[in-house]
Amino acid sequence: LPFVGTVPAIKPAAERSRSQMISVLATPGTVARDYTRTLIATHAGHCRVTLVGSRTLASIAEAEMKGEAIDDTEIAGEIAPCFVCDASGARTDTIVLACTHYPLLQDYFARLAPWAVEWIDPAPAIARRVDAVLSEKIAPRPASQNAGDGRALFTSGKRPPSSLEKALLKMGLTALDCAPMPLAFA
Repeated sequence: LPFVGTVPAIKPAAERSRSQMISVLATPGTVARDYTRTLIATHAGHCRVTLVGSRTLASIAEAEMKGEAIDDTEIAGEIAPCFVCDASGARTDTIVLACTHYPLLQDYFARLAPWAVEWIDPAPAIARRVDAVLSEKIAPRPASQNAGDGRALFTSGKRPPSSLEKALLKMGLTALDCAPMPLAFA
């Protein structure tokens, strides 16, 4: 079975930051990993990087997908440590969303942020890689589907709950495939 690993998008954040002050909004586990610190040393050694581990944002994103009420105050409190301003007036201008759930809350983050920043969402790059791997292993993309079209593949063969389907469509997906996935590839 093919696997696509994900890593915090520290390299593109460091390349895009003008202030050289970036934050990585992640789960506590990602913040604690030596691998994360190695990525920072390798790709963002010239930047001031603030690591912010949230214990609740993934659960809040899941609640949002279920259509449950979301507390703006709780989200604002979770993202607040990402916004750093130093004595010279330089401040965070780029924030990495280092959990697959966090892009689902990006509209909240932008609205609740104390100032505008660039939010680095790795989901499009991950989706492109997954699509390429699956196209190689399973079948090429149908000619009727454009390269920019988004699709979700549910390997259980079951249609997702309507609240999840709505959340995925809101993220720009145009097709939901619900065919069972074989356990082995030819």
